[in-house]
Amino acid sequence: MDDVTDVKTALALLARHLAARRAVILHNWQRSVEADPELTTSSNLSRAQFNDHIPQVLAAFERRLEARHPLEKEVAFEDQRNSAAEHGVHRWQQGYHQRETIREWGHLQYWVLDELESYGLLHPALQATVMPIARSALVRLCSEGVCESAGSYERLQRSEAASRVRELEWALLQLQQLERQRAESWREVAHDLRGTVGVVANASSALLHQAADARQRASASRMLQRSVEALRTLLTDMIDLARLEAGQEQLRLAHFDAAALLRGYCDTVRPLAEQRGLFLRAEGPESLPVEGDAAKVQRIAQNLVLNALKATQRGGLRLVWAERNASGTEQWLLCVQDTGPGFEPASAAAPLADAVLEATAESQQADSGVDPAPTLASQSDPDAPRESAGEGIGLSIVKRLCELLDASLEMETAPGAGTTFRVVFPRRYLRRPSRE
Repeated sequence: MDDVTDVKTALALLARHLAARRAVILHNWQRSVEADPELTTSSNLSRAQFNDHIPQVLAAFERRLEARHPLEKEVAFEDQRNSAAEHGVHRWQQGYHQRETIREWGHLQYWVLDELESYGLLHPALQATVMPIARSALVRLCSEGVCESAGSYERLQRSEAASRVRELEWALLQLQQLERQRAESWREVAHDLRGTVGVVANASSALLHQAADARQRASASRMLQRSVEALRTLLTDMIDLARLEAGQEQLRLAHFDAAALLRGYCDTVRPLAEQRGLFLRAEGPESLPVEGDAAKVQRIAQNLVLNALKATQRGGLRLVWAERNASGTEQWLLCVQDTGPGFEPASAAAPLADAVLEATAESQQADSGVDPAPTLASQSDPDAPRESAGEGIGLSIVKRLCELLDASLEMETAPGAGTTFRVVFPRRYLRRPSRE
């Protein structure tokens, strides 16, 4: 047998020895990593998680040592690189810093080298031929392992950074859209204010006009009173919205009967509906005990009802409450339905209404078990002018109050089908909302 054959045989025997000692090498490696004060992440891993792909790396190293043909060595080397790259991926997923991963490779190299040196001492005749080859292969193993692990880590970091940039860009786009919606809402409010102030000015001028008769003065007086009341309501809404956007509203959670609250509110606002020739029906179970902020629930109902009254010329409104259990979660519903003209999405609707319609579609797509809120048939003239003063700001207040109460706001509308707003509240709060 020639010298080359002897070396290959000796390397194969060394590879088998390392395979037999692999568990010891891995054990010593883990102990030294645990003793390293600069390596702390590994303490949270199980033994299998810690070893990860390193057993495959060592197995490939052993195959390289005992390979008798160049192709076998190349295949073993490629397996070694792939396992090292996978190890880098898993270390990144386990929360390692790159420096920790590289430092672990140093500990592994030490213990494999220690095993080689022990083997060399037991077989001194191999020191001149076999052991230098094994040490060289070990150096290459660890250098390639460090490079592959670090390369995988770097690629993942770049991918994560790119993903964060995309998320930030999306968040910025959403923020810009919200700012545009907010600016449009305040522009509409300013327009409403200017219109109402103009009416007040005209009515005041009519009252001061010397030539006006008693009937004209009485009409101007009534117009002035209505306009001042509308102006006061609009200014109050603006203050409420400003407080909500500034985070100055506090939740006061308590148990209350939602049915009694909503039925009582309907009784107080029904005369206003009747003055306009509209019906207002309150429908739901006799009692509906829930947890929440009763005052804010009533403000939500009030804004939705008043907006619906402004949008409806004939027919009327239904205010409905009900229980709902969805996906094991106890909830309750508040619906306000009108027989107004309805509208096509993204046409006559205000920007905030468009946003609510979009959120409604996404919510229904995410939870296929939730049916769309029903709408009433329209009884109003689609071409009739809408009494829009304050409508946009009222919906803004509803949206902010829903966010405060961890409630969802949905909207269904179509030409000839009226408009329905549905609010889905938690029936109880297992935790206090973070905005409290």
